[in-house]
Amino acid sequence: MSVSELLFLVSFLVIFYTYLGYGILIWFFVLIKKMATRRIYPVNNFYEPAVTLIVPCFNEADIMEAKIANCRSLNYPADKLSFIFITDGSTDDFVSVLKDHPDISALHEDQRAGKTATENRAMLFVTTPIVIFSDANTFLNSESVKNIVRHFADKHVGCVSGEKRIIADKTDSISAAGESIYWKYESILKKLDAALNCTVGAAGELVAFRSDLYKDLPEDTLLDDFMQSMQIAANGYRIAYEPEAFSLETASLNVKEELKRKRRIAAGNWQAMKRLTGILRFTKTPLLLFQYISHKVLRWSVAPFLLILIFFLNILLAINSTPVYTTLLILQAGFYLIAIAGYFLQSKKTRFKILFVPYYFCVMNYAALAGFAKFLSDTQQGTWDKAKRRT
Repeated sequence: MSVSELLFLVSFLVIFYTYLGYGILIWFFVLIKKMATRRIYPVNNFYEPAVTLIVPCFNEADIMEAKIANCRSLNYPADKLSFIFITDGSTDDFVSVLKDHPDISALHEDQRAGKTATENRAMLFVTTPIVIFSDANTFLNSESVKNIVRHFADKHVGCVSGEKRIIADKTDSISAAGESIYWKYESILKKLDAALNCTVGAAGELVAFRSDLYKDLPEDTLLDDFMQSMQIAANGYRIAYEPEAFSLETASLNVKEELKRKRRIAAGNWQAMKRLTGILRFTKTPLLLFQYISHKVLRWSVAPFLLILIFFLNILLAINSTPVYTTLLILQAGFYLIAIAGYFLQSKKTRFKILFVPYYFCVMNYAALAGFAKFLSDTQQGTWDKAKRRT
């Protein structure tokens, strides 16, 4: 076997493991764990501690009434649930909206310092043992608070992640349908991670923490929800996953808006990898470190580069080697041609779902490379313009 063939094989195996193999492996591990131990993490449906729900907002007065109504529809004892809305830097008509709701604590500063800074400040006003964060543009199911806090009856749980769901229909545009499919797959991985050991990070659309475990993060932190949850996990606490506590939101308006969001996430993952070095240690949390590398590090920092390498290696091998590599090259080319078709049809409504996955896959990996460039140039700030979403 030549060096080129060996490099091609190794790259192919890493790519396969990153996107499919890891999910298969942890499914197998979870199956073995269930047969060997039958351990069930304790959940107490009657556990109802006092909770503070924090909603960071930025120029979202147009949906505040809907968000407030959604918060009030949550099935949880009213005397144990309080709300804080943060509007730092907002320049819209938020004051007139919130003044009609005196029971909601409104925190505002004219200066816009970014989401992490506002969350750090909001925590100074939290007196409850549990705090939940939810984005302003997401809507929660009525049982979400009850379902998410019941995990804290287990003293080993320090954070609970809810499930993110994208509102989609059969005739969505390709970009919207791709985002929906991606989050369905990501939810499966999160469930498996949690069943094996610990969910790898939490999404800010709906995440809960033990208030006494929350630590202020640097204000330039890009993925505050992920970093906060991983630091808690690094200290030996579990991140539980609760699919019956979910947030609903529409997909990004178009691919341009989705790329803006994904680039920031990619840059934030590179920042997180740098800052988690030395915090996640093999000697302390070996299984969590394995999950983190498999689920996050390979996807955002290794696989995008290997996809480029394997394509050009395939061309070289197809010219100079056996017909097997010619067949593989044709398959690769076909995959990218479908993705290109998705690019030209991205704003169209279509039922041809085969276009969804290749196109969104390529968008994600391009965003990972663009995010890496932003991370290297240090041009991504703690503040950002949120992605526009479908109405």
